[in-house]
This record gives sequence, structure tokens and C-alpha cells, in this order.
Amino acid sequence: MSMEIKVLTVEGMSCGHCENSIKNYVGALNGVHEVNVDLTSKKVSVEYDPERVTLDIIKATIEDQGYDVR
Repeated sequence: MSMEIKVLTVEGMSCGHCENSIKNYVGALNGVHEVNVDLTSKKVSVEYDPERVTLDIIKATIEDQGYDVR
């Protein structure tokens, strides 16, 4: 199992609710190991197993919550 870490720029995050929403939904994906959200820099770091979940699915999950992934 080889993990990858990607850092995404996510627009529209402004509060603790935003942070928790992204952590909960992305963290629930099969293959995601860890999610870290930095509201100040608008960065979301995701550690995941690319054999179990794709980066496109992670991005779509964030966008489904109403945020814009750059």
C-alpha cells in the first residue's frame, strides 16, 4: 500500500464548519487516510491510497460541499 499526499487549494472555506465538512466528507472516502485543512492558506492536504480512491473523486467530494478546488 503506497500512500500519496496531495495539497489542494480550496476557495470558499471560512470557518470551523467548512473545515469539519471537508474533513468529514473527504475522510469518509474509502482509501483516504488523513485530511488536514488550513483555512488561512486555503489549503487542504489529503493523504490517500491511489489504488483505492482517485484525486478526481476527492476533488469532486470537496466541490459537492460547495467549495471550489483550484
